[in-house]
Amino acid sequence: MMNKYKTVMITMLVSIFLFSCNTESKKSQKETTESSNMEIKQKPEDLLDGTARAISYSGFRSGQHPDRGQGAVNPSDEEILEDLQIMSKDSLFNLIRLYDSGENSESVLRIIQENNIDMKVMLGIWLKAELSAHETCSWLTEPIAQDILDQNKIANQKEIEKGIQLAKEYASIVVAVNVGNEALVEWNDHKVDTDSIISYVKKVQSSIEQPVTVADNYEWWAAHGEELAKAVDFVSIHVYPVWEGKDINEAMSYTIENVQKVRNALPDSKIVISEAGWATVASEFGDRASEEKQAQYYNDMMKWSADMNITTFFFEAFDEDWKGETANPLGAEKHWGLFMVDRKPKKVMQ
Repeated sequence: MMNKYKTVMITMLVSIFLFSCNTESKKSQKETTESSNMEIKQKPEDLLDGTARAISYSGFRSGQHPDRGQGAVNPSDEEILEDLQIMSKDSLFNLIRLYDSGENSESVLRIIQENNIDMKVMLGIWLKAELSAHETCSWLTEPIAQDILDQNKIANQKEIEKGIQLAKEYASIVVAVNVGNEALVEWNDHKVDTDSIISYVKKVQSSIEQPVTVADNYEWWAAHGEELAKAVDFVSIHVYPVWEGKDINEAMSYTIENVQKVRNALPDSKIVISEAGWATVASEFGDRASEEKQAQYYNDMMKWSADMNITTFFFEAFDEDWKGETANPLGAEKHWGLFMVDRKPKKVMQ
């Protein structure tokens, strides 16, 4: 009987100890998160156009695509107007991100103005490769020829001039200009030297009234972004926990860690999250990709962004089936939208 009593007492003590440890662990995690949030939290005036909730948009539907060497197939004015009405309905999104200053982006700006739509834009200036990243980019199997790189430099100058023109022409709509998208990371195929991008940023800044930024992966900003951060008006970072092997139960804590890395490295910079998303179908992610998990990440992300006064462009408005490998319809690149490619809402938007 005594042995049985001792066993019960030991079991109870172990249970109390484990409960206490678990409680302390949760308490510690909560305190760590709260501490991080205090360090990350910005002022309300740091929000871009006064809003935390924003969306990335390009709008290419089935059979449409940007110029891939043989000309672009752009959405029609009617299709763009439909998209803008879907995104802005009930003030769901009043701030969108465009990625370039090409014909399609110009049409979006014109249609917003012509139809008096309550929507602002962070305009993109797309930079083509000026350096060959064939040794670090997995899908570049050979060096980019020097004559192509030289042509790209000329094209980039034209794109910069077009972006400046559009920012001036649509000054009441364009609230910021982004110069280059993931053109600094080693793993992409359109790499540009940091000093060149700084010079491009300064050129745009000297020509327009709106703030100017550069969008790239959070790791690049944390490790290499000190000089560029001094040049831009705010830092634009990309965070994708699902691309880094995280499931939804780790998504927000990992996202906060990503932002904290940038805050630690660049304590004086205003931060905008220019891409954050969750694919709903992805051969690369397996069951980590789903509409339910996208809905949870979106809702958690938007609440946290509002609490932290950080503008977040969720990636992206609509599925785009031109992206990624043509032979793989289940590739993640095609399935980041909050709406299907046929404009039907996914769970998060229902």
